[in-house]
This record gives sequence, C-alpha cells and structure tokens, in this order.
Amino acid sequence: MTDTSQAAEKAKIHEGKEADHHPYFRPRDAATLILVDRSGSIPKVLVGKRHDKVVFMPGKFVFPGGRVDKNDYRVPVAAPITAELEANLAKGSPKTPASRAKSLAIAAIREACEETGLCLGRKTEGKAKLEGAWKPFADAGLLPDPSSLFLIARAITPPGRVKRFDTRFFTADASAITHHVEGVIHADAELVELVWVELGSKPLADLHPMTRNVLNELDTRLATGPLRHDAPVPFFHFYGGKMQKDILS
Repeated sequence: MTDTSQAAEKAKIHEGKEADHHPYFRPRDAATLILVDRSGSIPKVLVGKRHDKVVFMPGKFVFPGGRVDKNDYRVPVAAPITAELEANLAKGSPKTPASRAKSLAIAAIREACEETGLCLGRKTEGKAKLEGAWKPFADAGLLPDPSSLFLIARAITPPGRVKRFDTRFFTADASAITHHVEGVIHADAELVELVWVELGSKPLADLHPMTRNVLNELDTRLATGPLRHDAPVPFFHFYGGKMQKDILS
C-alpha cells in the first residue's frame, strides 16, 4: 500500500471522530431539551436524526439543543422558571446567578423550537414582541414558558476537543408543547426526521455516550414516578482522563 493510500485509509478510519488533541478551550454554556411522552405504558422521548452531511455526528439521533445566546436572558417569558429549578441550576462551583439560570432554560426552549418546530409557550394578551429565532412564538401569540422544565443533569465536554460545552440537560412533558411550526423538518434541514421512541429502544443505543448517561438518569427518575425538583442532579465531567460523576450541591 502506498503512502497516499495509507493516508487515505487513516482518514476514513478517523472520519467523524471527535478531535481530542486541541489546546484547552473554555466550555461554553449550552442547553438540551428532552421531551417526554408518558401517555403510554413505556415513556417515549423525542429524538431527531441529523443530516448525513453535517460535520458533527452525521446521521445520528440526537436531542434538540445548542449554545446559549447572549440575549436569551432578556427574552420576555409567560412565567418565570420555578424557584426549585433556579436553585438546581445554581448548584456547583462557581454558583450560577439567576440571569444565567434563566438563559439556560430559555436556550433549551429556543433550540427545541428552532430544530424541531415544537414550542413550549403560553398565550399572551396582544402580540408578543419577539423577533429572530423567537418569531414563531410571536406569530402564534406566545411567550416562552420555562415553568415546566426540570433539570436532569449537567455535563462538560472533555478537554482537548475543538468545541467544548457546559451543557444542562432539561426535560419537559410533551403536554407542555403548545405550538407546532410546520416545515422545520425536511431533507435539507439539520434534523431530517423526528421520532418518538420508547426508552430502551434501538435508536437510543447509538446516542453519544454522554447523552446515554443522561438518558439513563432520566429513565431512573421516571421509574420512580412524577419528576421532582428535589431529586439528585448528576454532574458528568472529566478528571485525569476519566469521566467522573458527581452530584451537584
């Protein structure tokens, strides 16, 4: 095999692998929303299939989520996040201030609407004054409503990655969805398909390992009954090259 052929073969082997040799990058705040349908005997979660041509995790099933926008904390809401959720988001070191806690919760709702067309909001008197990514809420006379969110876990991308995120994983019941934007999911979109899948089913086995950890936490909590804000919130992070699981306090 020639040097060129060997290089090509190595490129194929490593194609799609997360780069792990970059210098230290500070993690950026991000939020993910796991929507849960508990109407059947086995809970279902909503996952989206990523386009085959995207750089990060092509063709994989993922939960909607993304980076916090600098203006998320300024977005008017139909109801504030609950005091219990704010307290959970404040846990850890350094403490998360109230404005940052709101930004994280609002980012989860925004990303879910942008990527899936499913919006968690509440009707308001008059026309909501929202623009940009929030225009679907304004068009439907809604303001985002984070009062139904629960914090399931927090996870930080390992050092050495070109993109690092400090992600809070939220969940909400499917009944909190109040508006559906048509046309968001299509063959050329970031997510080409949406599927409600039962916990433990095959599509979930191919999730990113960190996401599987979070989903296992959700599964455990759902098995005990209704979600509660006083349940332990795990924090997944890496120390000494190994993943650690702590409980936020």
